[in-house]
Amino acid sequence: MELVVLLKALAMGVVEGLTEFLPVSSTGHLILAGDLLGFHDAKGKMFDLFIQSGAMLAVVWEYRAKFLGVLAGLGSDPAARRFVANLVVAFLPAAVLGLAFGGLIKAHLFAAVPVAIAFIAGALVILWVERRARHVRIESVDDMDWRDALKVGFAQCFALIPGTSRSGATIIGGMLFGLSRRAATEFSFFLAVPTLVAAGAYDLYKHRALLDGGDFGTFAVGFVASFVSAFACVRWLIRYVAAHDFRPFAWYRIVFGVVVLVTAYTGLVVWSAP
Repeated sequence: MELVVLLKALAMGVVEGLTEFLPVSSTGHLILAGDLLGFHDAKGKMFDLFIQSGAMLAVVWEYRAKFLGVLAGLGSDPAARRFVANLVVAFLPAAVLGLAFGGLIKAHLFAAVPVAIAFIAGALVILWVERRARHVRIESVDDMDWRDALKVGFAQCFALIPGTSRSGATIIGGMLFGLSRRAATEFSFFLAVPTLVAAGAYDLYKHRALLDGGDFGTFAVGFVASFVSAFACVRWLIRYVAAHDFRPFAWYRIVFGVVVLVTAYTGLVVWSAP
């Protein structure tokens, strides 16, 4: 196995872990990083989805007490059953639309310029939400009902557009619908578990013919790098939202999006077409 390939897998795993739970679009960053590293063929795209499971596992480990409590209480605790029901309700809208339009989206939007435009558009939404007065109805994830979860689920649908950000759509959408900043952030973490597992499992099954035994090391390195970096990011983000808003991420998105557009239209970087 070539060292260069492992280093690329390591870099991609770190990019995934650091961006999955921030409102900056992990998919968008992976598309751009894959272009720069030459990691954007069909197997590379499958690798991108696989390493998202590493980031998901970081959430499960960080909130293992919560998940174990929910599992233990499913038979007797109404709060545990409501939590699981909320995740299912929030998961379904994007799952249905992803199955229906995922192929079209990958064919036309998985490229640098559409990602950059989505970066900038998403940033403007974040700035708008942060500027407007908000009434917080829900301080904790445990206070949500199925209607709150469904609204966040519809917000997650926007994340099917690469560059939008799944975390950004669910966190900012949750805040817009009355969740506190912490509740919206934590529900976004929890919703990542079924969403990323389903997306990764479906893509692996669909493209399983592309895999061979020699890919194990590459996928393993990316998975571990994603887990470690995501774990650190989740812990940092929970501390961050206690005292800060998301406007710095919006400005980052705008600068990053403009840089990609400029390099694309001047030819400084030859980005791949969809």
